[in-house]
Amino acid sequence: MSRVPGEPEERFVKRAAGAPDAFFASEAAGLRWLAEPQAVRVPSVLSVDRTHISMTRVHVGEPRPGAAERFGRGLATLHSSGSEGFGAPWPGFIGPLPMDNGGGDDWASFYRERRVLPFLEQALASGAIGPQDAEAVRAVLALAPHLPGAGEAPSRIHGDLWSGNVLWATDGEVWLIDPAAQGGHRETDLAMLALFGVPFLDRILDAYMECAPLAPGWRDRVAVHQLHPLLVHAVLFAGGYGHRAGAVAREALRRLGPP
Repeated sequence: MSRVPGEPEERFVKRAAGAPDAFFASEAAGLRWLAEPQAVRVPSVLSVDRTHISMTRVHVGEPRPGAAERFGRGLATLHSSGSEGFGAPWPGFIGPLPMDNGGGDDWASFYRERRVLPFLEQALASGAIGPQDAEAVRAVLALAPHLPGAGEAPSRIHGDLWSGNVLWATDGEVWLIDPAAQGGHRETDLAMLALFGVPFLDRILDAYMECAPLAPGWRDRVAVHQLHPLLVHAVLFAGGYGHRAGAVAREALRRLGPP
């Protein structure tokens, strides 16, 4: 996005009725943190308070294969810039839902205790997931510490990288919005890209792998990393998301074997 020097910067102002006090401050912190390595494009935060966040506007264009490849390389660089630990030093949100950003000693325990189980318990309480599906999810969590790549150091991840948060801009680049930024496992971002479909996913992944290859068998672990967003959707929307989480968990168990 370009502008004539001296002209006012174009702004996008985001508001949400009834948003928690820390909601927009959390988004601002995440955007600034993702911007630090200068690896991927994110809007600049112009102002923020408890009622709104104001950012530079991104003009949306059409997906392009070259932009996908550059994004894949940039995402690899972002992840490789790392994080001091799992979680983040600001309050967490994924969509409108609070998310525990407290850290953990390792990825498997962090993912189990801070990401999957809180939303699994909410989904069970509301009836959005049944006991058998929940049992399959818990079985996958028992596998997590033993998976290849589980011992990787925390990566700097977007945390909510579904296709709606990936903007193909008129400047020919990919921009990322609405982060749930955190120290996490880099496969989480890649699995989220695949969950609801993003254009040129194969090109993104191929470019990523050229820069930062994943541990062997990563395709078999995609389902593991999709459990958290599916359970978030079950809490928010019910519908079939709880059953889909169970189906994804059973697929992960089929691919990965028993704990």
